[in-house]
Amino acid sequence: MSDHPASINRLTEIVALVGTRGFQTIDALAQHFDVTVQTIRRDLNTLAAEGRISRYRGGAGLPSSIENMEYARRKVVNLAAKQRIAAMVAADVPEHASLFINIGTTTEQVARALLGHQHLRVITNNLNVARIMSENSDFRIVVTGGMVRNRDGGITGQATRDMLDQFRADIGIIGISGIDADGGLYDYDMDEVICSQAIIRNARRVLLVTDHSKFGRPALMRVGTLAQIASLYTDVPPPPAINDLITSLGIELHVAPTE
Repeated sequence: MSDHPASINRLTEIVALVGTRGFQTIDALAQHFDVTVQTIRRDLNTLAAEGRISRYRGGAGLPSSIENMEYARRKVVNLAAKQRIAAMVAADVPEHASLFINIGTTTEQVARALLGHQHLRVITNNLNVARIMSENSDFRIVVTGGMVRNRDGGITGQATRDMLDQFRADIGIIGISGIDADGGLYDYDMDEVICSQAIIRNARRVLLVTDHSKFGRPALMRVGTLAQIASLYTDVPPPPAINDLITSLGIELHVAPTE
């Protein structure tokens, strides 16, 4: 690799792009930096060798980690995209519906977008979702038992899972930390995973809400697969491998319009 300042700056910018936007294709990076795809391939190989990104077929994503980024940072990363996703979801949720809503900054934006609805019944293991939706006195809100995570208001653990299993809701609205090219859905915390699995198990229809940074993003623990999802809401079209899988499974794909 050349140690020319332009090359070094490009490597730094690639890491920043992957960190804020998630999976990036080689073609998109080549166009962004106005260089050849061969140059980007060399850059990605260099960054992967240094452990700064993870190299995937056709592009690069965040490096593998057992830790999710801190909640305060997640709240502001891709916030506008999450708000556009939330607006799409809210438009598809009927009045008088029963909902599961799980932990996540995107699901919290969905909760806010739903405040104009009437007669929703909500079961959540997210204290932030409960607080937001309590602004509408017409909603009936059930907060699960379990251990509260101080860092983000999530409620997790076996007691939470057991309580979620007592309900059957029309719609489960879930966020996720990573979607692999094989359709696997992943997260970082086992206690959170078993709660998301309970929501998937007990919802008649599961809506997955995720901004594009989760595509190709590695996480430690498997929640389930895209085959369990009825609809996926995101802000940009998924990478080709994931998009092809979505099509083959008959999943409804909703891409939020740009601002």
